[in-house]
Amino acid sequence: MNISIITDITLAHYLILAAVLFVIGMAGVLLRRNVIVLLMSIELMLNSVNLTFIAFSKYLGLLDGHIMVFFVMTIAAAEAAVGLALAVSIFKRFKEVNIRFFEHLKG
Repeated sequence: MNISIITDITLAHYLILAAVLFVIGMAGVLLRRNVIVLLMSIELMLNSVNLTFIAFSKYLGLLDGHIMVFFVMTIAAAEAAVGLALAVSIFKRFKEVNIRFFEHLKG
């Protein structure tokens, strides 16, 4: 017996998924055990924003959301590069990557 249920994925489904991803990312930022978890959580939050942009862009039939996603992805790549560079700098100096070591950095 083959039962197939056809469901339409609406804007609300996308927004709920984006909200759940954002909350998971925010929980990771607030817990922030180490720098890598912090960076991954920020990336997850940015990707949830991208999902929201794409969902509204599809819903409204405009390309503005797609263009904004490219800008957000560029910012995310720059954030990851700078964050990992700081993490490597911390690791070289303290032989451990922990968020509390960032307080000892002097520019």
